[in-house]
Amino acid sequence: MSVGFVAMVAGEPSGDLLASHVLAALRQVWPDVACAGIGGERMREQGFTAWWSTERLAVNGYTQVLPRLPELLWMRRQLRLRLLRQPPAVFVAVDAPDFNLGLERRLREARIPTVHLVSPSIWAWRRERLLGITQAVDHMLCVFPFEPELYAQTRVRATYIGHPLAEVIPDQPDRHGARQLLGLAQDALVIGILPGSRLGEIQHIAPSFLGAARRLQQRHGARMVLPVAHPSLLPLLRRQLQAVPGLEVQFTHGKSHAVMAACDLALVASGTATLECALFKRPMVIGYRVPELSRRLMAGKGYQPWVGLPNILAREFLVPELLQDACTPDALAEAAERLLQDSVRRAQLQDRFAELHAQLRRPTASLAAQAILEAAKAG
Repeated sequence: MSVGFVAMVAGEPSGDLLASHVLAALRQVWPDVACAGIGGERMREQGFTAWWSTERLAVNGYTQVLPRLPELLWMRRQLRLRLLRQPPAVFVAVDAPDFNLGLERRLREARIPTVHLVSPSIWAWRRERLLGITQAVDHMLCVFPFEPELYAQTRVRATYIGHPLAEVIPDQPDRHGARQLLGLAQDALVIGILPGSRLGEIQHIAPSFLGAARRLQQRHGARMVLPVAHPSLLPLLRRQLQAVPGLEVQFTHGKSHAVMAACDLALVASGTATLECALFKRPMVIGYRVPELSRRLMAGKGYQPWVGLPNILAREFLVPELLQDACTPDALAEAAERLLQDSVRRAQLQDRFAELHAQLRRPTASLAAQAILEAAKAG
């Protein structure tokens, strides 16, 4: 076992960002550590060696996974064999439970310690996963305060480390600076369009968001800004924009945090971006669609009425959620207009989001790095 080698897998852009902060903190306590596996651009900036890119794992929903399943299984097998030949001091899985848990189980059977960063959402759906987690994970690092209790009766050590975004995003976002960066007038009404970072999300969600954006632009003269998570998504987004005559959208390469800081309101796909918007203290309308087959397979598996992270954390519908057939251009635009016209509600949201921010703020990356180091030493 290589005492100076940590293997990691991050399965999507949000995991890449999260892991990059952990890698930076890990090098503070373990300067000569070598890190490799599956990662993205942010991780590579921290010296990570990506044998495969995070983009290869970024699929969304059952119908998106099925055509890619042979490739994903091949990739996981190749990674497993490589890590068994060159065992790391510890394996760190960053989210992506469908890919990672099976890999972690096999590595743990080979006495390689496993740390999983971001608990699967067993509090929301698929609670049967708990058995698989127990077989695969030595230490679960939880980003929400209610999660460790879920593992209290298992062998898995679970630690609340806070959410890394709560530490990265400032209490008072620099709206003026963000608008300067994006070339937006300080007095403009700005709406952020955030339809997701995966191809499947863009395919199924962006058309409704763009339709709503046209209505809001026509009625209010709003500036529309859409951060593109990866350049490969831009051709599809441009084709979708052509199908919405009269709509003007400013695309940015990345810069999603600048867009959130700059905007007055966001149309945002359910996922980590909803939490980011809340930490930026921005009102939002959450929308989401998956293919019909995925919806049917997921039906009845949820345990709570919310899907957006701000609503889940608050245990109430702080912001509107429009899902599946309800995620229409008209419904999204109407929900956005109600928020834009209600200054009292926007102020209340800002206060509630500030409370969530304080609850989630911990030295997350440092706590994660320390746990990884301890797992490596114990192994």
